Amino acid sequence: MPETVALVVAAGRGSRMSGDTPKQYRNLRGRAVLRHALEAFAAHRSIDRIFPVIHGDDEAAFAQASQGLALEGHVIGGTTRQESVLRGLEVLAAGRAPERVLIHDGARPFVSAGLIDRVLGALDGFPGAVPALDVTDTVKRVDRNRVSETVDRCSLVRVQTPQGFRFDDLLSAHRAAAGQALTDDAAISEAAGLAVVTVPGEESNIKVTHDDDLARAAAWLDARCETRVGSGFDVHAFGPGDHVRLCGIDIPHDQSLAGLSDADVGLHAITDAILGGLGDGDIGSHFPPSEERWRGADSAQFLQHAMSRLAARRGYLVHTDVTIICQAPRVGPHRDAMRARVAEILAVDVSRVSVKATTTEQLGFTGRGEGIAAQATATIALDIGE
Repeated sequence: MPETVALVVAAGRGSRMSGDTPKQYRNLRGRAVLRHALEAFAAHRSIDRIFPVIHGDDEAAFAQASQGLALEGHVIGGTTRQESVLRGLEVLAAGRAPERVLIHDGARPFVSAGLIDRVLGALDGFPGAVPALDVTDTVKRVDRNRVSETVDRCSLVRVQTPQGFRFDDLLSAHRAAAGQALTDDAAISEAAGLAVVTVPGEESNIKVTHDDDLARAAAWLDARCETRVGSGFDVHAFGPGDHVRLCGIDIPHDQSLAGLSDADVGLHAITDAILGGLGDGDIGSHFPPSEERWRGADSAQFLQHAMSRLAARRGYLVHTDVTIICQAPRVGPHRDAMRARVAEILAVDVSRVSVKATTTEQLGFTGRGEGIAAQATATIALDIGE
């Protein structure tokens, strides 16, 4: 299979939306608009690498939005979209150039696997392919608010992204078009004389440009999802050591928790809760304790794996609640740090994470100080659309 890179363009300012946050970093049901798009490409079997192009002022926002995703890296874009794409292409050309490239707007959160497949399939026979939708409304040409002409819409389409191209062809076309004001990569290819074909687009492939678009995207996501609740439970015994790791935070203690990984009962319970909501096995089936490669592993990667499974099914986390059960150490002083760390691993707002602690009044193994237990629930919204 030819190597394919998804070049996700996210360097715009989103000046047509209210507020100071660029549209690609607006919150869309717990995750940034851009993250929805990145996760869609990360979950697709034919995408080998993902390479975002971002604005120089957005490094911190991008780091948060892309937390836990395996990306090629990123490049700082230019003053126009055209310049941003060319910068991305040049960086790819200077390294390991792919055979095919998909150019996608970071403000389009709902690119589907089927749409990606259609674009890539068209590249087997043509240098370029773009998703397109019919123009169903009557189109008018207007001069200073006065209708001057009714335009024949029969040969008109609305074009979306991702737009796919053979890499060398697109790079040459971009270099030749430098300094020209062209609206998309298909136009740049057309100017170079390359044949660009259309494939069926999708109405759900919404581009967030105005505030109403963000509301429409949220409503579309909600309409396709059903709510599920999963539960998780984990136990680890104490062993020699000087700290315990709970919900990603190291807490000083006169013992440590024993286990093949870092034995973080909090993260293990949340991981199982998310997998349970998906009906996707448990942590042991994804990370078998018999495999030495998980020795000492950071449990954050287990939780991020569960979130990637959720993202692959176009779902999202509504809320998670974890209860730590132990006599010691005291969890209360670390609760806020634990919530913040879990939210960081999940790439969600901290308001979607609850961490609590309780004792068993000195009853049972936790009451006797033999170990720590944790139980968790995860409320997820799961895409059940066609």
